[in-house]
Amino acid sequence: MLDVLATGLLTDHYELTMLAAALHDGTAERPCVFEVFARHLPPGRRYGVVAGTGRLLEAVSRFRFDEAALAFLAEHKVVDAQTLDWLAAYRFTGDIEGYAEGDLYFPGSPVLTVSAGFGQAVLLETLALSILNHDSAVASAAARMVTAAGERPCLEMGSRRTHEESAVAAARAAYLAGFTATSNLEAGRRYGVPTTGTSAHAFTLVHDSEADAFAAQVDALGVATTLLVDTYDVDDGIRAAVAAAGPELGAIRLDSGDLAGLARHARELLDALGATGTRIVVTSDLDEYAIAALAVAPIDGYGVGTSVVTGSGAPTAGFVYKLVERAGVPVAKTSVGKPSTGGRKVAVRRHDQHGTMTAEVVRADGEPAARTGDRRLSVPLLRSGEPVPGSAGLAQARAVHRAMIAALPPRGRTLSRGDAVIDTVHEEDHEAGTGDRRRPERLL
Repeated sequence: MLDVLATGLLTDHYELTMLAAALHDGTAERPCVFEVFARHLPPGRRYGVVAGTGRLLEAVSRFRFDEAALAFLAEHKVVDAQTLDWLAAYRFTGDIEGYAEGDLYFPGSPVLTVSAGFGQAVLLETLALSILNHDSAVASAAARMVTAAGERPCLEMGSRRTHEESAVAAARAAYLAGFTATSNLEAGRRYGVPTTGTSAHAFTLVHDSEADAFAAQVDALGVATTLLVDTYDVDDGIRAAVAAAGPELGAIRLDSGDLAGLARHARELLDALGATGTRIVVTSDLDEYAIAALAVAPIDGYGVGTSVVTGSGAPTAGFVYKLVERAGVPVAKTSVGKPSTGGRKVAVRRHDQHGTMTAEVVRADGEPAARTGDRRLSVPLLRSGEPVPGSAGLAQARAVHRAMIAALPPRGRTLSRGDAVIDTVHEEDHEAGTGDRRRPERLL
């Protein structure tokens, strides 16, 4: 639980500007529906992964304007006295539904729907987008890495490459998408993500010899530990590691050089020394493409840092938070290049007879025409401001994600660049099954 989430100042100034004006003219209580969606996926990506929902629900439940926050707003004349009074009593009492955490999303997918008075709902824009954009970007990258790794585990080790709080969120998002552990201890405490760690070259360098360093680590942690063997000469390091721990040594780590070639040589040397069960873990600026390139090497696990915590080239999911309905009436903006589609959306995912997804069908004026294999995508998350039982949970999100990846068409599980693996279709005709008409993604 993070104390900073107890403050409503995790928002943009312009949200309070809108609130103050809406309170002044009476529109702050007007019933509204906002939706979170992405106009497009990052270039070349075939799907995105919804992540951060659990963190968002916790943040919304604790979104408050305490005395310190109100004093700041008053001192800097951000809002007037009427707005300060309103903020002092702020509690989100509306409804939120959305795609289950761990599910996939595509261009135009209504991944989150917020229903409340305008004042209550508009204040959540920055909070929702900052959490969902970050976590979904990390999870989307992590999912590709897990796919590239096949049965080999991926370990998240990126804490030193991002903001300290982003590191905790990234560890959670990577675990959701199939990573098996993290080096971040706070993620372990806060979210129950399994933690793991080896050692750095500094530990070897602080000792008089590599043998002394390895002996100390084995004495302290046992023979199941992982020894970093490339501080000096890799062959000498492997021999020293087996000498210190014996043939039951848990693992060695390689962190530089030609990882494929070194892994093959390391495997041969370990086997010759009798350490046939010792695993080989590799690190060093890995991403999904590097992992895929190492598929034929005798490697037992990957430690991934910078690429996973930064979204592997796509650090944001590109989600936006748009008003789509006001007092039951669809509304939409018509801005050049950024128009939106009005009305509360209902989305289903279509599947063939084998359970493979074939399309994302979205409708703004009711339920899409039912077909065999359809699955309604949004689930209730908050009702009248209160969490819906069973709407969150990291273990549940991992299970959802595994099922969704399994349902992708085969081309969706490749790393080849391309468009979204399934189309987003906007159904407009009221006659069941006859009115699908695809809109260009730029119009979403």
